[in-house]
Amino acid sequence: MIIRELIIQNKLGIHARPASLLVQMANKFDAEITIVKQGKEINAKSILGVMMLAAECGSTIKFVVKGVDEMVAISELESLVNNKFNED
Repeated sequence: MIIRELIIQNKLGIHARPASLLVQMANKFDAEITIVKQGKEINAKSILGVMMLAAECGSTIKFVVKGVDEMVAISELESLVNNKFNED
């Protein structure tokens, strides 16, 4: 299991387009991927769940990744978030 805490850096936070990118990426992996924000846990493979997080710019989210491809999954998810969902 890998746990990684990241800060949302893009100006508009996780709105529809970044949420879609995140969910598409999460669904490429067999690993179970959970996102935690202020104690609320959601399945990263659910667009509705990711949108309901309301993760604005500057907020902290935690990825919890468990499974055979967890190392690759966390690496790609971390890159997506740190690259501001390719928005800037």
